[in-house]
Amino acid sequence: QVQLMESGGGLVQSGGSLRLSCTATESIATFYFMAWYRQAPGNEREQVASIRISGTTDYADFVEGRFTISRDSANNKMYLEMNSLKPDDTGVYYCYSVQYGPRTYWGQGTQVTVSS
Repeated sequence: QVQLMESGGGLVQSGGSLRLSCTATESIATFYFMAWYRQAPGNEREQVASIRISGTTDYADFVEGRFTISRDSANNKMYLEMNSLKPDDTGVYYCYSVQYGPRTYWGQGTQVTVSS
């Protein structure tokens, strides 16, 4: 069973930066779709950014050019570089992937808190 483990969350001031990592327990070479989601208290989980095996990326409108998603197949990792963070970016950030099959996986989440 594949496991996804997020790391890199924390407390940061408004305008600050964080880099989230998602590490898979096996090769992501067959993960044709990977994404970051987030969930704020009282809100539904929403997609933040995605990246396909082709390298094509997509971002939610609220990202406004502040975040960059990437994947490192050699190290079985996916990243989310977040800059110019706002208090509205506060939430639990989850790693999600879809493997050929298809099989889907979620990580356990990492907390991001942006103070004003």
